[in-house]
Amino acid sequence: MFKKITDLKQDDLYEKTVLMRVDFNVPIKNNQVQDGFRIKQVLPTVEYLVEAGAKVILISHLGASKATLKPVADWLNQFIPVKFSTKVVDTEAVKNLTAGEVLLLENLRQNSGEETNDEVLAKDLAKGADIYINEAFSVSHRPHSSVVRVPMILPSYVGFLFMKEYEELSRVFSASKPFVVVLGGAKFSTKMPVVESLAPLADDIFLGGALVHILWRKMGYEVGQSLVDEGIKGLDEILKLKNVHLPQDVVVTGVNNERLNKLPEQVGMQEVISDAGKQSVDKIVEAISGAQFVLWNGPLGLVEKGFTDSSRQIAEAVASSEAYSIVGGGDTVAVLNDLNLIDDIDFVSTAGGAMLEFIAAGTLVGLEALSD
Repeated sequence: MFKKITDLKQDDLYEKTVLMRVDFNVPIKNNQVQDGFRIKQVLPTVEYLVEAGAKVILISHLGASKATLKPVADWLNQFIPVKFSTKVVDTEAVKNLTAGEVLLLENLRQNSGEETNDEVLAKDLAKGADIYINEAFSVSHRPHSSVVRVPMILPSYVGFLFMKEYEELSRVFSASKPFVVVLGGAKFSTKMPVVESLAPLADDIFLGGALVHILWRKMGYEVGQSLVDEGIKGLDEILKLKNVHLPQDVVVTGVNNERLNKLPEQVGMQEVISDAGKQSVDKIVEAISGAQFVLWNGPLGLVEKGFTDSSRQIAEAVASSEAYSIVGGGDTVAVLNDLNLIDDIDFVSTAGGAMLEFIAAGTLVGLEALSD
């Protein structure tokens, strides 16, 4: 089992150099952070360390390898003074830190060793640090250097957010009944292990979004020009599950961009399935209204192209339900954010892929590294 930041006393942290892996992979446009939700969740841990007099080094990735974390440093300075280094490894800047100071290093992915789980990079990051803290549950499904190599070198702990993610997502394994699951998004390959894992636990699993298209194709339906996650095996077993429900109807976009509500078997060769239909949404909303526990990950429509109707209705249903609710996935959280419903959900996870993998497997490679 991993050790927690609360296992450390104030004296254990005073003037100690703490290397903390965070996930500041947030949307940035025109050098401005567009959504700081994920960053805000880490602030309590940063503030805890600062108040204890630790020297804090924050490390994170950000999108592509050339992206810079400078806008994140600027955003953070609204809440807490942060120094920024343009280097992934900056021994001199680390050496010059004093008690209570915070340093954000440049995007880890500017060093190719991060994604190849390079031992040299891990040693360079750990150099000069006394303690490692993983506060990035959302990337702990990735076998990257800062996630699984560094914990092998330094005494390692998890932060408050990591603890919260682990404890809240673990609730799924003993969820109260009726337990309703809503899964959307694009890739069925990432959702299939979750469906298999939750099928014995959930009363109803509603599938939506592009991940349904491969199932419909397996059933012989036309999916037109819609996105399809190819090459997946084991679909027959999924289709046999009585508590797994596919949409009853869909919204399609025709050749002239008109929006039409159709049954799955009515989709034309030139059409694109863009959203869940009215009957499908009504059925999900009804199930949510009678649930005791709801898990939702992934939008039901092409939200990036403006097809948000179904996802917005699901969000409102979950927010108004008396069920214990857990929601995760970047696009899903964005829908909640747009509707100002974040505070109406019992737990909003900062994780997407890691959330799914944890629910499917009960562990993550980053968790295993901390335990080892």
